[in-house]
Amino acid sequence: MDNNKKFPNEEQSYAEEQGKIDAKKLQFYENLRQKAREWTKEKTGTAGNKLAEYLFLLPDFFILVCRIAVDKRVPAHIKLKLAGIIAYVMMPLDLIPDFIPIMGSIDDLVLIVLGLNMILNDIDQQILEDNWSGEGEVLHWMQRITAEAENFLDRNILQKIKNFLKL
Repeated sequence: MDNNKKFPNEEQSYAEEQGKIDAKKLQFYENLRQKAREWTKEKTGTAGNKLAEYLFLLPDFFILVCRIAVDKRVPAHIKLKLAGIIAYVMMPLDLIPDFIPIMGSIDDLVLIVLGLNMILNDIDQQILEDNWSGEGEVLHWMQRITAEAENFLDRNILQKIKNFLKL
């Protein structure tokens, strides 16, 4: 991973203009994430590293949803759906409770990705790409996570996530 990863210009400019955070503080997250990845790879080996690869995407996807929710190009009715996704992720009790190590975050990640897939029909793909600061291509990750969820998650849990998104 590039330790000099840049944040979307609009976000960094706004933050610096407001005097709330500077580039060093923005970089803190990226450095912390790199250290966590290295530790996970060292301690869990190949099997744990594959699951961790997806779980390390959860903050990226959460930030993506938050950024899209405030993006001026996104219609209000989509922002309401995004608010529901954000609320679900922040709730301590989910379909798979957050206090269950590792597994407790899986439903949050899947819900975000399925929710983004749903709204992608209503917004320009460029909005997702403009707001993505994670590694790689956002659509690639969305496809991989969706496919893995179909194979990995219990059908009942997956259906409950899909039902939540229909609200």
